[in-house]
Amino acid sequence: MFPTNVYAEHIEAFAQYPDIVQLSSEKFTITVDDDSYDMYYGYHGSLDSMTSDEPQPKLSFMTINQERKSLEITFDEVLSNSVFWVRMPDEVISAEKGHFQLFIDGIETRYDLTKFPNAYALGMIIPKGGEHIEIVGTTVIPEFGTIAMMVLAIAIISIVAVTAKSRVLI
Repeated sequence: MFPTNVYAEHIEAFAQYPDIVQLSSEKFTITVDDDSYDMYYGYHGSLDSMTSDEPQPKLSFMTINQERKSLEITFDEVLSNSVFWVRMPDEVISAEKGHFQLFIDGIETRYDLTKFPNAYALGMIIPKGGEHIEIVGTTVIPEFGTIAMMVLAIAIISIVAVTAKSRVLI
């Protein structure tokens, strides 16, 4: 078995081998607040689809819907029922105990889920003519971080303290 990380102390370099997903799939990069996240996706088994004559769906866009805590995927055209999968880093979208909700053109749909150390891969069948996929989780980026929650807590405590102090003076 080959190592996934290679360190070279004498030249202070670090390299990581790409995994099979990075080599055999397509990539869409989502940018949120100046941070970029690579979303890998494919059709069928990806390697299988490279040699297939079947027309593949044409993905046009991916975005994070912060209000609905979801990943939205839009297709230009789906010419036939197609197997589609997307690999989602935990830092982009996650769901408690891996229980995502999947909607294809507004209809809740079943899916296959694979957990990786830092990501989930969600597979589904997109029906002919399907245009919109929404994967709903429990958290998406950016979420309130620990520092933001501490600032909010300090602000609330300060408001309560000032209000209490002004009541005493009246």
